Amino acid sequence: MDSRIKSAIAKFAHARPARVGSVGIAVLIAIALGTVRLPAQQARQPQVSDMSLARGSQGGSFLLTIFLKHDESKNLDQINAQLKAQGFYKAFPPEGTEVVSWYVMMGVGQVVTLRVPAERLRDVNRAIEQTAWGGYRTEFYPTYDYKSIGEDNHAKALAQ
Repeated sequence: MDSRIKSAIAKFAHARPARVGSVGIAVLIAIALGTVRLPAQQARQPQVSDMSLARGSQGGSFLLTIFLKHDESKNLDQINAQLKAQGFYKAFPPEGTEVVSWYVMMGVGQVVTLRVPAERLRDVNRAIEQTAWGGYRTEFYPTYDYKSIGEDNHAKALAQ
């Protein structure tokens, strides 16, 4: 196992030992799948499905979608005041991560997808824990880009 993976797993487990849960395990699996290369995988040509996975895992990184769900016991001004007081926009997104998309989902809150290097996973977790909680409830999902494959499948189906 790559030393970067071991380090990321150790940092993540140390940061949240009692709360790793299934989402945390899924993130760790995504890290491992995105950074470990088997000899047989290196020798073959990438397939279309491999291409979409690779976009989310280039250079030992992966895509992480974060749901920032509004605390509905507060109005928007109260949420924004709390986020400002806690330094949310100064801390998030953490340095070394890339924002792939950031949307407002009406009735839910915000949905952010980051490209996260494996060694920055703990930084993302800490930024959320220290600055977003109270204004948002959070959920994390490892993700990958499937758009081109879905479009190709749709075009092939229409052509038949």
